[in-house]
Amino acid sequence: MTAFARETLSTEQGDLTIELRSVNHRYLDCTFKLPEALRQLEPRFRDGANKKLARGKLDCMVRLQLNSESSSSLEIDNDRLDKLLQSAAAISQRLPQPGALSALDVLQFPGICQAEEVSFDVIISGAMTLFSDALHTLADSREREGEKLAEMVLSRLDGIEAELVTVRKLLPELMKQQRERVISRIAELNIEVDGNRLEQELVHLAQKADVEEELDRLDAHIAEVRRVLKKGGPCGRRLDFLMQELNREANTLSSKSQSSGTTMAAVELKVLIEQMREQIQNIE
Repeated sequence: MTAFARETLSTEQGDLTIELRSVNHRYLDCTFKLPEALRQLEPRFRDGANKKLARGKLDCMVRLQLNSESSSSLEIDNDRLDKLLQSAAAISQRLPQPGALSALDVLQFPGICQAEEVSFDVIISGAMTLFSDALHTLADSREREGEKLAEMVLSRLDGIEAELVTVRKLLPELMKQQRERVISRIAELNIEVDGNRLEQELVHLAQKADVEEELDRLDAHIAEVRRVLKKGGPCGRRLDFLMQELNREANTLSSKSQSSGTTMAAVELKVLIEQMREQIQNIE
């Protein structure tokens, strides 16, 4: 499902922003773009996403803007500096033309200056909280979209059930018309047919055209779709399977059709099923 969430946090060290975007995807696929200072959090972010989401392509963007006051400062090692100056003075006494050390010369000497690292503990802790909040917001947004999609699916199920009612009303008359056509054709050909044999053929034709079994299975699949939607939770894959089963029965119904009425009903069924299938791709 498509959704977006954005959370921000300001600390003494700097400003932190986390953005989450999700789009439709058959499986869960997560991509994280983190600053190097927070790269260590990717496994924890990924674990959190796996626990909260089941499907979708998730993109996570983390931005960190450090305050100028929080930049690494240089600290002079006075012990090393004293030893360096003592050594320089001793060497100068032995040189014919000694030169004074400049401040830059001193700073370039290894070990004299060391960068004081910025503490990221507060930022790391804040990033975890921020990601959790953003993930919760994203999941809520996806859930709301899922509810709208469920309403659409239920409305299409109502349409399918109406078509099944129409087909069931047509069946008795269709069976009667089929029987009359066979008997009329035999009369036109002016041939004698054994009564028992005729009845057997009529029964055989009726069985080939009978779609009650397909209608019953369609009813069962519709009831299962309603049950799955009512239960809630991740159900996209289960609904995918049920759409395949509904389509299979609709195709069988179409192949057995003996009238324009049942053919049109079968076509409408397949249209409604396809509309549901397209939307179910967006359901987690």
